[in-house]
Amino acid sequence: MIQINKKKIGTIGEKIAQTYLKKSGYKIISTNYYTISGEIDIIAIKNENLVFIEVKTRTSMNYGQPSEAVNNIKKKHMKHSAAIFLTHNNYCRHIIRFDVIEIFLMNGKCKINHIKQVI
Repeated sequence: MIQINKKKIGTIGEKIAQTYLKKSGYKIISTNYYTISGEIDIIAIKNENLVFIEVKTRTSMNYGQPSEAVNNIKKKHMKHSAAIFLTHNNYCRHIIRFDVIEIFLMNGKCKINHIKQVI
């Protein structure tokens, strides 16, 4: 079996999440938005919602649910990065939301779990 590194798996998961979001009616505003506080994987808009999304991809359940990796420190970094994004962009009329998208890549299958409003 060929081993794929974590970064490659993460990139694959983010591409799958972007495709899922587009099919679900979201407009992708930014991907891999880097700030001094950290990175936001995807920033998207749907209706009145401006959504900051963390994507977690797993190929096994050895380390628990992917969303469990979004701990309080990661949530704090997401909030700070979102504040920086909002300072530099005009989205004041939107409702702000923080989501996690779990991507499971196991046994040749892909499962997506979109968890809304994690913060």
